Amino acid sequence: MNDANHLRLLSLMLRIPDEESLPLLEKLANDQPWMQIGLYELAETPLSQWQHEYRRLFVEQQHPTAAPPYESVYRRQTDTDPVVDRLNALYRDAGLNVESTPADYLGTQLEVAAHLAESTDPRAHQWQIRLWRDHLLHWIPAFVDDLCQNSQLLIYRLWGGQLALLSNNIEGSLVNA
Repeated sequence: MNDANHLRLLSLMLRIPDEESLPLLEKLANDQPWMQIGLYELAETPLSQWQHEYRRLFVEQQHPTAAPPYESVYRRQTDTDPVVDRLNALYRDAGLNVESTPADYLGTQLEVAAHLAESTDPRAHQWQIRLWRDHLLHWIPAFVDDLCQNSQLLIYRLWGGQLALLSNNIEGSLVNA
């Protein structure tokens, strides 16, 4: 259904930037032309500014977060609501333990999608369909809108474009399935 390496790269974009982030992204970008221009900008951006942008977009707690990467936020639910319970049930069905990160966190969902894309379990494709149809496709468009409207760094807007493209491709494949 999707490429595990691409999904992992998209998940990696949610990692807080540190001294190793730019060299890692540059290495991974060799076969990801969509990243190139954003990496040029990052090379000229002080790490502290990049980290500030990351916190402002994804984790700011004193002010409203510009693009919170959590399904429950976009579906107007809380950690104790059904969306998290359904995600945890899906992860359990797939034999995955994701207790170290929130079930509805975009990074978690992308990592699970990557794992399922590589899985040889005959049920993996159905679990992937459930993850996308019941969860990711419901909130990624709104997340991408927030991300692209609020990001001051091009790399995050480019990343949002990749998430939108992936979602559109998956949605099209589910409709045609």
